[in-house]
Amino acid sequence: MNIADMTPAELQAQKVSLEQQHQAFVAKGLALNMARGKPSRAQLDLSMMLLSDIVATDECFAEDGTDARNYGVLDGLPEAKRLMACFLDDEPENVIVLGNSSLNAMYDALARCWMFGTGGHAPWSTLDQVKWICPSPGYDRHFAITEAFGIEMVPVAMTQDGPDMDDVERLVADDASVKGIWCVPQYGNPTGVTYSDETVERLAAMACAAPDFRIFWDNAYGVHHLYADPDRQRKVVDIRPACERAGNPNRPFKFASTSKVTFPGSGLAAFASSAENLAEAKRAMGVQTIGHDKINQLRHVAFLEDAEGIAAHMQRHADIIRPKFELVARKLAEALADVPDCSWSTPLGGYFISFDAPENTAKRIVALAKEAGVTMTGAGATYPYGRDPRDSNIRIAPTLPPLEELDEAMDVFVTCVKLAAVEKALAEA
Repeated sequence: MNIADMTPAELQAQKVSLEQQHQAFVAKGLALNMARGKPSRAQLDLSMMLLSDIVATDECFAEDGTDARNYGVLDGLPEAKRLMACFLDDEPENVIVLGNSSLNAMYDALARCWMFGTGGHAPWSTLDQVKWICPSPGYDRHFAITEAFGIEMVPVAMTQDGPDMDDVERLVADDASVKGIWCVPQYGNPTGVTYSDETVERLAAMACAAPDFRIFWDNAYGVHHLYADPDRQRKVVDIRPACERAGNPNRPFKFASTSKVTFPGSGLAAFASSAENLAEAKRAMGVQTIGHDKINQLRHVAFLEDAEGIAAHMQRHADIIRPKFELVARKLAEALADVPDCSWSTPLGGYFISFDAPENTAKRIVALAKEAGVTMTGAGATYPYGRDPRDSNIRIAPTLPPLEELDEAMDVFVTCVKLAAVEKALAEA
């Protein structure tokens, strides 16, 4: 019977039954984790060749003769630029190869704008106010960066085509303090949304009061398809040439990494943008570093090779994680059919499932799950300042646990959802 159709007596009986189920999970002393989007051990094992003699002692020279063991080459080896251009959907000449973390690269890019300005405009730190558009639900670590700089974050709703562009265009049109927007264009975190062509073109062409408005384009999941079917792998329009066509060549800052491709923390990150933006970045980087890990660049080139090599490697990843996404979808559909106001994404790629619980129950669900030994991302984390106005959204990260542990974790989760929904219905009865 649907919870919405239960009498108070029936709801009370259901509550007692669900509490007993919950306590049974508590008694098991589980320690299951669905909090962060980490690759599983089986996925990490796919890249163990990187730790072998993939680059021999006599092969430490780049194609241009650079000795990768030594100082130098601020913006990356030529072959590493070609490789990372595949992740950025760009041309090698527009790419700077960095260290291991795209999040670090985004922080540094914002810091450069903050300290030195961008495009010849005043440093953002000298302004009375700086605002940032934050499509929500979104990535909590993006929001943490802007919050750390004291930037006022303005949430904008996510649609099935990307951020609500009517709202975005309204915000940027008349307010010069709005300096940027966070974007995850393919298989967004946590919604799984892929931006439509129209959304990309509108972002590129929209009239902005701030001449130094920047799109932080985090292409974190551009190669992370769950299905090999090309019809399910809709290609996102490249933001950089779209901005060029619209007369805004300096608007996009593009980022990507191999963090969920090879080894998180030991991979490659990269930045792509206009020639002017690249020159600006390299001026600052030239003081910050002499160059990044070129031996690691050669390792990744030898291992992944090119776009075809990346696709083949990512298909092996997909074979491991696809059953996990399908298990989560099946568990949610089977267990929550009678619980009103529940919905969830069914992504075709990426690392997350976005779950919307009945209003004002997300915090309770996450707390109940923690009591039962299942760690989730904190309720509210997918919104700026951790404030979900509906207390509804929960990010499910199914990739890390082995399938059998994920199965048990989802049993706990759906029990907690049902218990919180019954509690709410009783309180409102």
